[in-house]
Amino acid sequence: MQNLGATAGATAIPFLSAGAVNKSNTGVFTQPSYRSDVMLKIGKPIRVVPVLVYTLLERKEADSWREWGGLHTREDVTDEIARVNKELKALSARSDFPMEISPLMEVNTDEKAEKAAQAEGDVILIYAAGTAGKKMYNSNRLNLLTNAGKPVVMFLRKNSGPVYLWYEIVHPRLLRNASDEYTHQNLHIDDIVVDDYDEVLWRLRALFGLHNIKQTTIVSINGTGAWGSDPDEVQEIVRSKWNLNVKVVSLDETDKRLDVKYNDAAYMKKARQAAAQYLSQDGILSVNTDKEYIDRAFVMQDVFNDLMQEHNAQGITVRGCMSIGKIAQTTACLPFSLVNDSGLMAFCESDFVVIPSGILLRYISGKPAFLNDPCFPHDGVTTCAHCSAPRMMNGHKAEPTHIYTHCESDYGAAPKVQFAKDQVITNLIPDFGSKKWVGFRGKIIDHPFYAICRSQFDCTIEGNWKRLLEDMRGFHWMTCYGDYLREIKYVTRKVGIDFENISEVNA
Repeated sequence: MQNLGATAGATAIPFLSAGAVNKSNTGVFTQPSYRSDVMLKIGKPIRVVPVLVYTLLERKEADSWREWGGLHTREDVTDEIARVNKELKALSARSDFPMEISPLMEVNTDEKAEKAAQAEGDVILIYAAGTAGKKMYNSNRLNLLTNAGKPVVMFLRKNSGPVYLWYEIVHPRLLRNASDEYTHQNLHIDDIVVDDYDEVLWRLRALFGLHNIKQTTIVSINGTGAWGSDPDEVQEIVRSKWNLNVKVVSLDETDKRLDVKYNDAAYMKKARQAAAQYLSQDGILSVNTDKEYIDRAFVMQDVFNDLMQEHNAQGITVRGCMSIGKIAQTTACLPFSLVNDSGLMAFCESDFVVIPSGILLRYISGKPAFLNDPCFPHDGVTTCAHCSAPRMMNGHKAEPTHIYTHCESDYGAAPKVQFAKDQVITNLIPDFGSKKWVGFRGKIIDHPFYAICRSQFDCTIEGNWKRLLEDMRGFHWMTCYGDYLREIKYVTRKVGIDFENISEVNA
């Protein structure tokens, strides 16, 4: 690696949009705008297929011909279709994540059930109004929909409109098949909602996260890592559970890219200007490292963006961060922060034990996830820290930040983000084997300056903190602003991971 200077061709920093390259929007050293829509840069819309299941039965003299439920005539069905369409329009308008809702499908025959099961979409939203077969209370058509290979959310009416039959019988007939044991493989009690569209919305938000993590590509420089585990075993879990596409780039390749940029005088002038602009923001409280480290951090961010564009990736990580630090003549801490603040994803240490949880949190919350080292829980509090925190933790506004060196090396540039006090946070604690995750809700009570990684916070542990202490597993944690524990529990079940919510466990 040569020092700064010389000449070569400059390249532009691209943006990715909706999971793909937006070739019309390029520009060198574009700064994070800190707008509320920055975090919508990645994530393909989840396509929802709504289905109204009903049957209009004929009167039979002196016989039990009518089933429970409020849809008995074609006029009832017409009114219900109008009601559902109005509710779906309102649901889409309230969504804080990209969602596309297909036209409502009517299912009152087996053939229509099969057609709905095969409809193009990512999740089926079933309005289970009436029986679904030739025989009263038959669940054949519902089984066709729930076994279609897509996630299902079932909506039941009690008070929001004409009562639905399956409000009565979904548990004994469908979930348990007239037995005392759960028999349905693809429908769970957590998939069923009564009247409340807020309950529908958070489930769709969770499924949006699951849908997108399975379409995510992440660049891993210098191979793949797995703190405390066998990297090959962890990569197999990453493929089988999450379908992550990991693109490995060598240090030599990264070195060449950095070298080209470092030896382009015109390019480096722009890099220095971008760094100066960043440091001039009101939110940068102090600079406590060599300015050249910060200039080079912007070059490294540019290389990261180049690699993500070329691999159509939504995130990046580095195994052995100081290995790239020696090559780049700075550390990856600030570049990771910049990438996260731009709406993409960056995680240090290439720890694929915990990276899937960060990707999932990123999509579900619409905010950056912070990979960190936890400390020993005590007296209902703990400390978390790392040197590569995002600034835009709430998704639209940068937190005040000091710039220091990387803690362990006293080298390079790293942000000390002043996390917002009283902010509610989600903390996820994945295990090494992806069999059980632990999580808890907390509140930030301080952003101290202990002799540990630069970005750090003290937080409360809501729930039974001693249970957390006893049941901790893995090593790295993932943190984001807001409470998304129910969404995480909902989707981890669907990939075979048990989730323990410490905040649901009383002290």
